[in-house]
Amino acid sequence: QVQLVESGGGLVQAGGSLSLSCLASGSIFSSNAVDWYRQAPGKQRLLVATITSGGSTNYADSVKGRFTISRDNAKNTVYLQMNDLKPEDTAVYYCSVTVWGIDYWGQGTQVTVSS
Repeated sequence: QVQLVESGGGLVQAGGSLSLSCLASGSIFSSNAVDWYRQAPGKQRLLVATITSGGSTNYADSVKGRFTISRDNAKNTVYLQMNDLKPEDTAVYYCSVTVWGIDYWGQGTQVTVSS
């Protein structure tokens, strides 16, 4: 069983920064890729960034150059540093990991960017 807990969301003005954290339980966390998704009101949940177990990263075009995903396996934590935030980044942000074909999700953390 894997449990994920996101934190770090909040209200920020456009152009500001936030750093999200995803703390995972379970020793197998370090062996798996971890994703950050976001879901705006009334919209689909979209993939924002991925980090593999080896540290390779991939980003949605909308956040390239502004967001950075990283991981600290010793702390079972994945981070999402978000810079130059825009109102369209407003959403609930979720981290997710797939282990043995089962998708695990956190409860999400709200990010609100005011213009």
